[in-house]
Amino acid sequence: MSIKRQACIVGAYEHPTRKAPDKTVAQLHAESARGALEDAGLSLSDVDGYFCAGDAPGLGMLSMVDYMGLRPRHVDSTETGGSSYIAHVAHATQAIMAGKCNIALITLAGRPRSEASSGTIPRNFGPNVPESPFEAPYGPVTVNLYAIVAQRHMYEFGTTAEQLAWIKVAASHHAQHNPNAMLRDVVTVEDVVNSPMIADPLHKLDCCVVSDGGGALIVARPEIARSLKRPIVNVLGAGEAPKGLNGGKVDLSYSAAAWSGPRAFAEAGVTPADIQYASIYDSFTITVLMQLEDLGFCKKGEGGKFVADGNLISGVGKLPFNTDGGGLCNNHPANRGGITKVIEAVRQLRGEAHPAVQVKNCTLALAQGTGGRLGALHGSATLILERA
Repeated sequence: MSIKRQACIVGAYEHPTRKAPDKTVAQLHAESARGALEDAGLSLSDVDGYFCAGDAPGLGMLSMVDYMGLRPRHVDSTETGGSSYIAHVAHATQAIMAGKCNIALITLAGRPRSEASSGTIPRNFGPNVPESPFEAPYGPVTVNLYAIVAQRHMYEFGTTAEQLAWIKVAASHHAQHNPNAMLRDVVTVEDVVNSPMIADPLHKLDCCVVSDGGGALIVARPEIARSLKRPIVNVLGAGEAPKGLNGGKVDLSYSAAAWSGPRAFAEAGVTPADIQYASIYDSFTITVLMQLEDLGFCKKGEGGKFVADGNLISGVGKLPFNTDGGGLCNNHPANRGGITKVIEAVRQLRGEAHPAVQVKNCTLALAQGTGGRLGALHGSATLILERA
């Protein structure tokens, strides 16, 4: 059964903080929830569905439900890394369709900046994780698991560092208009390729920021959405997919978006050419380029040409992306940027993005997330949204 127009996003909130040494993760979750509820014109007592992922502290969903005083009749703690929250919107819609809840709250929050977390330290998932014995001896870190994807793309398709740099340039052009963005200075291609090398071929400015913060979304039954007298954003289509290591036979030339994207487009009944605005997960510049290809915005191997010369800059290029500055310039709360991708897509569809980056007459938007590590295990979630 299709989820097309079976639920609406009625509330969205991005926590303004980028460093929160004086707040707990639970507090950031709760403050984000309150912001989204206020945006929708609802209260905690209206919520009967709650969704969170691995960033939730303590016993996750159980701890947060108790902390916020919720009394849900449906809960979901699906964990696919940074793509979890995009998947949660689809899962909330399915739960609403099944009569399990009427108003669903989705939250994310974290403090990696205050806790000095980064992508340059090996991640130890423990001896009981199936892939650890095969990966841990090599000391993989987040940034080099994206760098090997970039290296492969350059080898296979001739992609250049300058082409990747255009993704950061576009994000910076948008971030200059966001007062909450961590990096508001506009940069050039030369600035990016001349910034320090972190993991060849990725430079410092090819990497996302590390920030504290959070965000929340409210998904509701259509008749409830119409009663709230707020701009209505319909859930039009969604897709999810994992990509594993395949016993070591790994093809680094594509991401799981190659599967989740077509599923979302098919359900929505639209094509990539119909999308007016795209929120694309941007943990690194290569993450964006790969997803754009795999979603069908351009052919495989042509991502470098597609992003070059400002093609992602709102008001300039063919496909405006991440008009809040994205993870490359704005924020990356909990090292998980999926929820912020939906939030900015909602702003665009409501006509509430900054005037300098607002897409004119935006009626169709896409939010895309990647969770995990692109060069290893990862998940993908694609969401297509429509202004009613």
